[in-house]
Amino acid sequence: MGETDAELLQRAVEGDANALRTLLERFGGEVRQRSRGKVDKRWQALLDEDDVMQVTYLEAFLHIDQLTARDTASFVAWLTRIAENALRDAVRGLTRQKRPDPAKRLVAAASTDSYVGLLDCLGITTTTPSREVNRRDLAALIEAAVERLPDDYRTAVRMYDLEGRTVADVAAVMGRSAGAVHMLRSRAHDRLRADSEPP
Repeated sequence: MGETDAELLQRAVEGDANALRTLLERFGGEVRQRSRGKVDKRWQALLDEDDVMQVTYLEAFLHIDQLTARDTASFVAWLTRIAENALRDAVRGLTRQKRPDPAKRLVAAASTDSYVGLLDCLGITTTTPSREVNRRDLAALIEAAVERLPDDYRTAVRMYDLEGRTVADVAAVMGRSAGAVHMLRSRAHDRLRADSEPP
């Protein structure tokens, strides 16, 4: 006899990746259904359902330990919120892409300035007496934080934010939709902001 959903959920929260994988297989279709139709028609061609679900699943693996309610209804609601947040991030990015803010666009290819530009984009400020020395140190710290990101997050940030490639180019290289690139960048930016907060 198989485990109950509650038992699987308990094991997933405790770090059992196979238990979480089983739950995602059981409830992913329901979350996909709930998320359908929540995107304006003008963006549907730029958003792929599979991309939304992949980002949702990745976020679930990264944050399952933060789930407090341990029943399936709460799990499905939590997963649905993740999917809806990912969609919202994608639409926000696509909207900005239509009217980009030149001050927010980074173009220096992996130079110290592109790392500083990424910090500005994240809204993180630094104040130090020796700005030039600090810029090199800062670049090394940001590079280390970017390296700790999950693969897809790291690739999206590196290619778009640090190398200055277009969303279309990043999407083509990654084999993802433009909307997925915006979702991945937004989630990556959230993780980078969290990494930069003092303990």
